[in-house]
Amino acid sequence: MFRFLSMAWLCLLAWAGPAQALTAEQALAMAAGDTDERVAAVQQAIVQPDERIADFLKALAADEVKIAAGKAIVVRDGKGQDPVTGTEVPVPEDAEDIINNNRMRGEIDTAMAGLALFGKDDARRLAAAKALTREPDAGRLPLLDKALAQETQAAIKAQLELARSATLLGSEDAAQRIAAAQALSLSATPDTRLLLNERVTVEEDAKVKAALQAALKAIDGELAWGERLGAAFSGISLGSILLLVALGLAITYGLMGVINMAHGELMMIGAYATYVVQGLFQKYLPGAFDWYLVAAVPLAFGASALVGAVLERSVLRFLYGRPLETLLATWGISLVLMQLVRTVFGAQNVGVENPAWMSGGVQVLSNLTLPYNRLVIIGFAIAVLLSMGWLIGRTRLGLFVRGVTQNRPIASCMGVNTARVDTMAFALGSGIAGLAGCALSQVGNVGPDLGQSYIVDAFMVVVLGGVGQLAGTVYAALGLGVLNKFLEGWAGAVLAKIAVLVFIIIFIQKRPQGIFAVKGRTAD
Repeated sequence: MFRFLSMAWLCLLAWAGPAQALTAEQALAMAAGDTDERVAAVQQAIVQPDERIADFLKALAADEVKIAAGKAIVVRDGKGQDPVTGTEVPVPEDAEDIINNNRMRGEIDTAMAGLALFGKDDARRLAAAKALTREPDAGRLPLLDKALAQETQAAIKAQLELARSATLLGSEDAAQRIAAAQALSLSATPDTRLLLNERVTVEEDAKVKAALQAALKAIDGELAWGERLGAAFSGISLGSILLLVALGLAITYGLMGVINMAHGELMMIGAYATYVVQGLFQKYLPGAFDWYLVAAVPLAFGASALVGAVLERSVLRFLYGRPLETLLATWGISLVLMQLVRTVFGAQNVGVENPAWMSGGVQVLSNLTLPYNRLVIIGFAIAVLLSMGWLIGRTRLGLFVRGVTQNRPIASCMGVNTARVDTMAFALGSGIAGLAGCALSQVGNVGPDLGQSYIVDAFMVVVLGGVGQLAGTVYAALGLGVLNKFLEGWAGAVLAKIAVLVFIIIFIQKRPQGIFAVKGRTAD
């Protein structure tokens, strides 16, 4: 009975043209019958949409529709509603539930997106047009034609044209398929390439297949630039993170000669300090949450610097000049710090949210989006680098650090308190590690093992750049980041890591002093 009513309604639509509003027969056709008939009814309904049709589709998507006595009823909160008039109706005990399979749910979702084509919101209309481009269906051609006829925004109209061309890829007319392929070749997007790839695998006409392959070649050429630029940006982003991680180590290891295996755990302290500040803002200052990161930066620096100062005064001051013993001592300290964090915060990773102004990204090309959080971290790394360069090269503390590093006995004879300078320098390097942890919390999970993922890379950057050379640290960090990302695209993540390690080993064998060698009478 339901199947007969559905077929009768579709025949009536074909004879009389599209309906102007939802009717009882139309609601029944969308709710009852086999999937093909229901899909056809949904596609016919949205050609002339109204509020009732949109509300009924939402009810179908939410499984709020039942069938009783040959009529569709919307049931919400135990109350029945006529989908045509909106009036309350009783719900019979024998009312049947509607079962939507995956295909039907996908069709309902696409239909709801199609309804957005006729709204007043430009952004929603553009998003709906893109959704229909990704899911082409010949049954939606009337909907697209109607939307095209009334659309006034050029960008949305162009997207609708693409959606129409994507739909015509499945046309029975070879000429239409060729024209659609040529039109789609002008849209160099990953979605368009996917559509053409799917079509070329089933196309049997030689001329159409040649047009599809030509379109794919043109799109691949355009997308290749986006992929190259994306790899370069990913490399710079990774390099900026490595730079932040290695800057602190450039002081503690490069200038002071301490092989600090707890450097990663000092980063971890900075990341957890950021997590604590986030929690305080969520609890006490929810209205100012978007600015919690501004408050977290100095706290992360201070927390790591304080821990570093305590370590230097309590352990490391007795081990200067004995690098192997500093390695063993700091390795033990790193285990203690990790266990302390597990005891206080738990062994599981904790989540640190991005502020609203760091969410999203800049769409540069169709296949290239630059995330705001990565852009902010790159700018942050540059700011930290410039600040550190100014501090070491232009301030009294920097002068003392350089003097003690170059010749400790002479600096002491000149009245420099070398013990205090050692503490301040180590605290500075530790604080910069805390800043690196603060930045890392915005791009990944924060956990007790955070530092272990970066400590080896940090030492490689410092050694490759040249011990004690800030410029070398910058070149090494950016170079390794970009090289690693380009090799990942060619050989995969594991082989890329191996290749980078082999490159560093060969480079150090040929140039043990690194990219930039220490110059002067005291250089070995």
